[in-house]
Amino acid sequence: MNVGKTARDRARAEVAQEIKDEARKQLVTDGAQSLSLRSVSRSLGLASSALYRYFPSRDDLLTALIIDAYDAMGAAAEHADSGIRQGNSRTKGASEAEAEPRGRWLAACRAVRTWAVTHRHEYALIYGSPVPGYQAPQDTVAPAARVPLLLTAIATAGKVDDSSVGHGLRSQLSSVISMNSIDLPPGALARVMVAWTQLFGVISFELFGQLVGSADPADEFFEFSAATMADFVGL
Repeated sequence: MNVGKTARDRARAEVAQEIKDEARKQLVTDGAQSLSLRSVSRSLGLASSALYRYFPSRDDLLTALIIDAYDAMGAAAEHADSGIRQGNSRTKGASEAEAEPRGRWLAACRAVRTWAVTHRHEYALIYGSPVPGYQAPQDTVAPAARVPLLLTAIATAGKVDDSSVGHGLRSQLSSVISMNSIDLPPGALARVMVAWTQLFGVISFELFGQLVGSADPADEFFEFSAATMADFVGL
């Protein structure tokens, strides 16, 4: 009985994956605003009623794509960071390896950019123009936080410069610190936030054509920006 249930679950997961794959293709050709369950079901040769059993609405399908995009980008950054830490551990003592957060920071930033360049339309889905009428549910919060929390953890391993912040911002960041068990004072976390928003800002400018005529191709400018933000954070 358990085997049968497992087989059904596996089959269901495979169909859900096919639906998402087709939806991603339509993101490329039509954009997120034009995504529809009818169009996806027609392309797959599925009855609309069958597709609704997997994704009851367009927003449910969008949410699944958004979560997948955040998770894929987060996994890429985490994999790059893990590779740096493992490489350091093989050539140095553990304490020395952990004392090199700057290399981890740069590796994670590069991995985020590489993923974004390779998956432009999925990046646009999560960091481009909002889809009219779509309200992201709470389910997207944890996947969206993977890269920021990784960069925060890397910064925590270094000597992050603190900053004086106003009462309102201090209160906001204190809540973030408490909810995520972050070992940084509010002023230091503010610096990390400036740095990670700069990361996504540079990538967005590159992908959406805002650097044409100034820093395009953007390879060297990105490296300069990532290094400058590492300096700003204090790594």
